[in-house]
Amino acid sequence: MLTDHLPRVSLAFLPTPLEEMPRLRAALGAACPRLLIKRDDQTGLATGGNKTRKLEFAIADALQQGADTVITAGAAQSNHCRQTAAACAKMGLRCVLVLSGVARLRAEYTGNLLLDDLFGAEIVWTGVESGKTPTAGDLRVQVMAETAGRLRTEGHHPYVIPVGASNAVGAMGYVAAVEELHQQLQERGEQVDRIVFVSGSGGTHAGILVGARALGMPVQVEGMMNDASPGFAERIRDIAYQTVLKLGVNLEISAPDVVLHPACGTHGYGVITDAEREAVRLIARTEGIVTDPVYTGRGLGGLVERVRAGIYRPDETVLFWHTGGVTGLFPRAADVMEGA
Repeated sequence: MLTDHLPRVSLAFLPTPLEEMPRLRAALGAACPRLLIKRDDQTGLATGGNKTRKLEFAIADALQQGADTVITAGAAQSNHCRQTAAACAKMGLRCVLVLSGVARLRAEYTGNLLLDDLFGAEIVWTGVESGKTPTAGDLRVQVMAETAGRLRTEGHHPYVIPVGASNAVGAMGYVAAVEELHQQLQERGEQVDRIVFVSGSGGTHAGILVGARALGMPVQVEGMMNDASPGFAERIRDIAYQTVLKLGVNLEISAPDVVLHPACGTHGYGVITDAEREAVRLIARTEGIVTDPVYTGRGLGGLVERVRAGIYRPDETVLFWHTGGVTGLFPRAADVMEGA
């Protein structure tokens, strides 16, 4: 195993299911490729999601460094923060979440934010909503650093996990995930032509890309952009480079390897359009699978757009990697129902 030499704790229910989606394929017409789905909404921790795989490595690294507190950041409805809070509760660590926006009334707590509170996380609000200013993300980084400094003066030993656990440590979760997928495909005597997923903070993308290249899988790795951030491809490549170094493998990730597509017009983080609404409803009504409109629904919407545009051949096998986020569906219920 590529990651066996790295510290890791057990948080996820693995392996996650690998399923076929025949009814979704039929709904998209004769030109649709064969569709598989990797169910990382079923990783188990705190309703599941892709960050649990990353946290197995990040939390292990924190414990190895003697941390007693974990600090991370995200939007108010961050799936990553919800899973981090649960992982800390499970491992006996204090959790501090730096969230974009202003403090909510407890009566307004729902979805991920409600679970953050149930898991005992301390919440620090930045005062600026995600996506409202170009520097909202930089402010979270600043507040995390200030929070870490405050905790050190109080005698604590904080460990900072970046947004989405998107660094080389977190990306190891998806190097290991690709090994898991590779074994499942070998056991079934199958291979896939493309792996498609929503690409948000870059760590999952980097991990899948490095894992696929390290294993020599002849597969195209395609990220559907959650947000059209400047320099995003370069960020993914940098995380991939650092991941390769940490793995200690002889591998080069070049610029053309980082494939990104605009999904649903990529209107910006958290903007819900008819494309996301249709994708969320389509997979629910054909396969009984729940997605959220901000992350997985946007990635699926991008896949649907490309199928309808004839970009994928009907003789291909396309794997859609469900990265979770189901809890985030409920706070956006009005947006999903709009126009229904």
